[in-house]
This record gives sequence, C-alpha cells and structure tokens, in this order.
Amino acid sequence: MCNPNPTGGMCEVLYEKYNDVFKDYINSQVLPSLQGKEDEALVKETVKRWSNHKVMTRWLVRFFHYLDRYFAPKRKLPTLQDSALLSFYNLVFGEFNNQIRDVVLSMINQEREGEGIDQTLVKNIVGIYVDVGQGSMKYYERDFEEAMLKATAAFYSTKAANWIKNGSYNDYMLKVECYLKHERETVSCYLQNTSQKKLLEIVEYELISVYENEMKEKKQADESPEG
Repeated sequence: MCNPNPTGGMCEVLYEKYNDVFKDYINSQVLPSLQGKEDEALVKETVKRWSNHKVMTRWLVRFFHYLDRYFAPKRKLPTLQDSALLSFYNLVFGEFNNQIRDVVLSMINQEREGEGIDQTLVKNIVGIYVDVGQGSMKYYERDFEEAMLKATAAFYSTKAANWIKNGSYNDYMLKVECYLKHERETVSCYLQNTSQKKLLEIVEYELISVYENEMKEKKQADESPEG
C-alpha cells in the first residue's frame, strides 16, 4: 500500500487517517453515548464501548499492518494498537475519569459495608487502566490507584475512630481481622496484584498503628479485675 517508500508521504497520510478514524468515531458515537449517564450506568456503558473499541482496533490493525511493520518503527511512532487505545483513553477518560473512578470507589466501599456489588464490572473497568498502559502501570497508578488508596485510608480512618470509641479490645481486634481478610480475599479480586501490599499497609496503619496506644489501654482495662 505504501511501496516503494515504506516511510514516505503516503504512509504518513494513512497513519494520520487511521488515527482520525478512531477520533472521529469516539467523538461522534462514544462520547454522546456516555453523556448524561451516571453511577453504574456510566461504568457499564464505558466497559461496553471499550470492548467494541478493542474489536474495531483489532480489525483495523490487521488491515494497516504494513504501517506497523515499517512506517511506525522507522518514525518511532506508537504502534497502531497503542495509538488506538490511547485515543479512546485520552478522549473518554479525559472527560469522564473522575466520574468513573468515583463510582468504582463507591462500589468498593459498598462491598466493604457488606453490600453485594458487580465485581466483574469493577474488574473490567479497572482493567482499562491496565490495558491502555500496554505493559506499563502508569495510567492505573496515576488515574486510579492513587485515589483508591486515599479512599481506603479515609474509609478505615472513620471506621477505626468509631470502633475504638465504642467497643472492647476483643471486639476491635475481631473487626480488624475481619476487614484485613476482606481486603486480601475480596478487594484483591478486582485490583492489580501491585496494589495489594500498598492496600494492606494502609489498612494496617489506619486500624492498628494509629490506635496502638489506645488498644493497649483497652486491653489492660478489659483484663483488669474491675474491667
């Protein structure tokens, strides 16, 4: 298609056209489908559109494979797949990331409170942050994990303050054990493995380290004859 010059002007035009196809489609079809949606409806539509986008990308990459083989490497440009995924991410998450992330964090907290949630939906939306990185965790860490860890700290800070005030030492430790188990077994099902250590450190800090002195006092009071 671009012969005889694999890095010439025609290939450059085709590369630009390839990217324009995605940008035009996202602006005309994807963004309007998300506007006006809230809560889980927004997340579900985003996951659906992302799935469709990956199918579209797969077919167009095959059609323009020559650009990936010669033109993009010579010009040190993103691969066709990387370019397509980033187009979606930059346009969609550039506008909706805060809303999407807040919904997901709310769902995670709902599950911590014992409510049932759509774990597959959470896993799929979190997967977008990972997929778009193509081996890098940059987008996941910057656009999701950082806020998730802050939300986790806030959640357990509030819980711990209430528990330490109103319960016994044994009651407190049972709750700590229960929630640590939850974070290991449940939340980690839909977060990346790289988050687990950070997450558990935050939970342990908020539930144990912050109230270390109070816990000692409660334990002594509970064990004393007058306790």
